[in-house]
Amino acid sequence: MNTTAQLAQRGNPARELPSRGEFIIRGGHVLTMDPSLGDLADADVHVRDGAIVAVGAGLHAPDATTIDARHAIVMPGFVDTHWHLWNSSLRALVRGDDGENGYFPVTLRLGPLFTPEDSYRSVRLGLAEGLASGITTVHNWSHNTRSPAHADAELRALHDTGVRARFAYGWGQELPLNRMMDLHDLARVQRDGLPAGGLLSLGAAVRTPVTNPRGAVPIEVIAAEFEGIRSLGLPITMHARPGVVSVLDQHGLLGPDLQLVHPQGISVDERKLLAAKRTTMSCSPVIELLYAQATRGEIQFQELQEHGVLQSLSVDSSAASANADFFNCMRALLWSHKQRFGSRIPLSPRRLLELATLDGARDLGISDRVGSLTPGKRADVILVRSTDLNIGPVIDPAFALVYSAQPSNVDTVMVDGRVLVRRGQFTALDGEQVMREAGESVRGLSARANAG
Repeated sequence: MNTTAQLAQRGNPARELPSRGEFIIRGGHVLTMDPSLGDLADADVHVRDGAIVAVGAGLHAPDATTIDARHAIVMPGFVDTHWHLWNSSLRALVRGDDGENGYFPVTLRLGPLFTPEDSYRSVRLGLAEGLASGITTVHNWSHNTRSPAHADAELRALHDTGVRARFAYGWGQELPLNRMMDLHDLARVQRDGLPAGGLLSLGAAVRTPVTNPRGAVPIEVIAAEFEGIRSLGLPITMHARPGVVSVLDQHGLLGPDLQLVHPQGISVDERKLLAAKRTTMSCSPVIELLYAQATRGEIQFQELQEHGVLQSLSVDSSAASANADFFNCMRALLWSHKQRFGSRIPLSPRRLLELATLDGARDLGISDRVGSLTPGKRADVILVRSTDLNIGPVIDPAFALVYSAQPSNVDTVMVDGRVLVRRGQFTALDGEQVMREAGESVRGLSARANAG
C-alpha cells in the first residue's frame, strides 16, 4: 500500500493543500540568486502551475492572482540539507549539553520508545516551524527509522505539509552497532513508498565508523551498507567526526554521492580528499557552536571553501538548537567566521544567502529545479517583509536578511506554486493542532520512559 493510500486510512487526515494556480508576485525587491539575472529592485515574478514563467519589471499576466510584494524582499525559499526532524518535539525535554538531559542522552533514551504516530507528530512540528522560517526544502535526516511504519509516518508528514524534501532513511536508535540497517525496506520505499507528486525523493543516512556519542560502527558494516545503498542508486549522508574522512577513503567509500555533516576536525589532507572526490559538506553552525568544545572544535567553513568543497547550511536538530530559525543559521556561521578571521577574510551576506539557497539545492542535486528564481524552475518562493520594526528601513536587502531578519518577518511561503503561508499564517496546516498533538506525544513519551 502506498503512502497516499495509507494517509486516507488515518483517523486524522490532512487538510487539503492549496491548488497550484497562476500568480504574479508584484513589485518586490527580487533577489533571484541567479547570477545571470541578478537583483531587481522593483520587479515581478510570474508563476503558473507550479513553475516560474518570468521574472522582470512590469510583467503582463491579466489572469493571475496578484500577491502584493511592494514592501517585501522576494527570494528563493531556504534549502535545509540536514535536519533530524523526528526529534523536534523533544526540545521540551532536552537541556543543552547537560549530562543527563542533554541532546544525546535524551534522544538515545526516548528514541526507542517512539511510535510511528510520535514520529509523524514530531516531524510535522519541525516542518511547521521550518515553513514559518522560510524553509521550503528539507533533508529529513531520519536516524530513528525504527520500522517500515516509522518510515511511512515520516513520509506522510512530509507529504501532508507540502514541503519539498529528501527523506534520508536511517536506522533505529536501539539498533546494535554490529547490525546493518534495513536495506530491504529502503528498497521497498524506493519501489512504492514515496507519495505521488514529485516533491519527495529518497536517500540513506548511515552511521559513523569512528568515535562518537552514539557509538562507532564497524567499518565492515558501513562498507556493506554503502554497497547496498549504492546498488539502489541512492545518495548517502553521514555525520563527520575527526578522522572519518581518512577511514572512508582507505575503504574506497568517498564519492560525489556522499554528503558529510559538520565541517570540524578535518585535516588539510582530508580537505584535499573531499575536494578530489567531490564529497559535499553540510554545515550546521548553530549546533556546531553550541557543541564545539565537547565534540569537534572550530567550524572549518573557510578552509573547505578554499579547497573548493561544495557546502550548504542546515538546522541539524531543533531539539538541540531549540528552534528552526534559518536566519539564525546564517548569522551563526557569520559570527563564527568573524571571530576566527575578523575582516581579514570577509564572509558576505550574499555568500551566506547563496549557501542557504542555491548551494543547498546543489548539495541535494536539485539545483535544476530550485535554489534560484530562474524561469523554468519550480516556484519555491518566499516574501520577507522589509518594513517591520526589527528589519527596516532596508537599503541592502542581503545585509538586512542576514543581520536583522527573523522568522516573524516571513510573510509568504510558496512551495512548488502552492501558497502554504500567507500574511504570516498557514493556509493548510492547523498550527494549534500541530502543537497540541506534539505536546501530547512528548508527554506520552516522557511518561513511558519514567514508567520503564
